[in-house]
Amino acid sequence: MSLRNPDWRDLVNVLTRYGFAIERQRGIHVQLKHIDGRLVTIPKHDPIKKWTLRAILEETGVSREEF
Repeated sequence: MSLRNPDWRDLVNVLTRYGFAIERQRGIHVQLKHIDGRLVTIPKHDPIKKWTLRAILEETGVSREEF
């Protein structure tokens, strides 16, 4: 996976490895919940724009190198 053209499904797969689980899906967004209660919303866009991806990674605490 690269940061250049991430697919929303790839991002969901990565975040599930870090303790997030799909809470709900509605329309063009997926909401994931961490075991400690944090919520993050991911748009179902292909590809996800780089600034959106950076914001999601920052919010979840996952570094770009880990992604």
